[in-house]
Amino acid sequence: MTEHQQNQELADTGSSSDTIGKNMMIIAWIIAMALATWFFGSLEDKQFNPNESPVTINNQNTIKVELLRNKYGHYIASGSIDNKDVVFMLDTGATHVAIPGALEGYLNLQRGQSYNVHTANGTAKVYATKIDRLEIGGIVLDNIQAAISPTMQGEEILLGMSVLKQLEFRQKGNKLTLVQQKF
Repeated sequence: MTEHQQNQELADTGSSSDTIGKNMMIIAWIIAMALATWFFGSLEDKQFNPNESPVTINNQNTIKVELLRNKYGHYIASGSIDNKDVVFMLDTGATHVAIPGALEGYLNLQRGQSYNVHTANGTAKVYATKIDRLEIGGIVLDNIQAAISPTMQGEEILLGMSVLKQLEFRQKGNKLTLVQQKF
């Protein structure tokens, strides 16, 4: 093998090593970006719903659920309707539990009588329905009046007064405590 051929072979090997190194660096950057996206996405979700697993205090006579206010000033909490996971937004201005039409099928709810409601966005047509079981933290309520709102945007269910009137609730600072009396 001539000296020129040996130099060419060494140059080719170095070039191959450089290519592998560059590819490994690109893969490392892609993985780092994916991890950063996942981390900051979950951090943002936590800021929207700081109550993914609401704190429940079970005393002899009461069940207390403590909710933290989110960064937007709302009380958002994970819970369930008829054993299906949902996200609630507490709304003392809502008469009933208001369910976006997009969740009607997921929750397997039946539309009842239609009626008009007055919202911040004007008048809307909704349909009466009944929730067999609603849970938020350790609080469980049965046979809740609700309304399916076909034009309601989002996937948060407004937890209105048809639920809240059955509970005591008090707010202090950035914490809201819901209290259910045991019977």
